[in-house]
Amino acid sequence: MDLDLIWKSVIIVIGGTFLLRFAGRKSISQMTLAQTVIMIGIGSLLIQPIAGAGVWSTLLVGLMLVLTLIFMEYIQVKGDFFENLLTGKSKVLIKDGILQEKNLMGFRLTVDQLEMNLRQQNVQKISDVKWATLEANGRVALVLNEDVQPVTKKEFKQITDVLEQKLDLLNEAIHKRDTSQPLKRPTTPSEDQDTLFAEIEKKQHITKPPNHLD
Repeated sequence: MDLDLIWKSVIIVIGGTFLLRFAGRKSISQMTLAQTVIMIGIGSLLIQPIAGAGVWSTLLVGLMLVLTLIFMEYIQVKGDFFENLLTGKSKVLIKDGILQEKNLMGFRLTVDQLEMNLRQQNVQKISDVKWATLEANGRVALVLNEDVQPVTKKEFKQITDVLEQKLDLLNEAIHKRDTSQPLKRPTTPSEDQDTLFAEIEKKQHITKPPNHLD
């Protein structure tokens, strides 16, 4: 066994770990284009010593790549021009439940691909979305309309307080008069089937998208 391969592998793992740690803690899904390019370059570079290239020169080149990345991130902090040039800005995909076709076409994003992202975030209808943006890291961020937003703990506490007050008043009214009619339980509407998830089962769009975005 070639002992050089052993100590080279150990140095590559240790050196590569420190280089990536120095580069930042972002996950792959959070990386910008520049960060992704640098990380791929470092990954390809670190394997070179096994093929015969020098270990120390490889780590030195890797260090230069990381320093270049840090410099690019630093100048983005200093000015919006560099941030827009190197990373890009977020773009609106949905506004008040309406698809922004121009931005979808600009990113070569089909309606099916957008709906896939929405389903992964438990969105049932495009009309439920107030804002949806495509971020610089490629992820879709969204804000739902108020009537379909989940209830927060604070709102739930307020609702329960109001219900308790109403129940107290109802109990007082019941004690004041005799009633033989039980209170009727309110009925709930049937579940709406016109959702993005229903499209998968029906194998067709509930609302037909434009042909050029289908």
